Amino acid sequence: RWFTHFYVVSVLWNGFLLICLFRAEFLGESLPSWIQDMHHALGRDSQSKDMGNEHFSALLVLLLLWLHSCRRLAECLWTSVFSSGVIHIVQYCFGLGYYVAVGSTVLCQVPTNARNGKKLSVQICWYHIIGVMMYIWASLHQHRCLAILANLRKNRSGKVVSLSHSVPFGDWFESVSCPHYFAELLIYVSMAITLGIHNVTWWCVVMCVLFNQALAAVLCHEFYQKNFSSYPKNRKAFIPLVF
Repeated sequence: RWFTHFYVVSVLWNGFLLICLFRAEFLGESLPSWIQDMHHALGRDSQSKDMGNEHFSALLVLLLLWLHSCRRLAECLWTSVFSSGVIHIVQYCFGLGYYVAVGSTVLCQVPTNARNGKKLSVQICWYHIIGVMMYIWASLHQHRCLAILANLRKNRSGKVVSLSHSVPFGDWFESVSCPHYFAELLIYVSMAITLGIHNVTWWCVVMCVLFNQALAAVLCHEFYQKNFSSYPKNRKAFIPLVF
């Protein structure tokens, strides 16, 4: 349940960054001076070429990231049923820092002095459409899987009756032990596609998510195998048919 704090921070912080970028793009306002200083330190303000698609891609990804945080916050508050487990202080601090850094990473993909005067429709590319469609598909499956986990601890009327662990079935659980972690990876891959596929910085973020979610999935998979003798043998830990 402490993950709720991560999404509160993400909704507030990345929402603020989204508003800043939106106002800069469509209202002609300048980004806050400290953001421009950060761009200067990273060498992103040295580009004078107008890069409309790059600006729109960053704006779209920041919007997707904010929507993702809003959904996850809502799920933490009203869908998930948490046990009495605790989180290590190091993991807690890392989580808070991560959601601050990830939105800033998106913003830093755009030169501050390049403004775009083209119409929005001209900026929409094939990778934006594919990325958003993949984002919606992965988000829907993640929500379904989280609802399945929550329903394991509820009766038919929706009342919480247990905080113990049970074996989940349905949706992507038929293939992997932790499909919600796999969906998280796909969501970040969809953002990489939305940024134009070639963005090396965001692929580094994807790799970070990959290793983090894979480790968590393996630990959960081992827990299921250890505590449930009849656990399905055909399920992988993280990626269907692969890992």
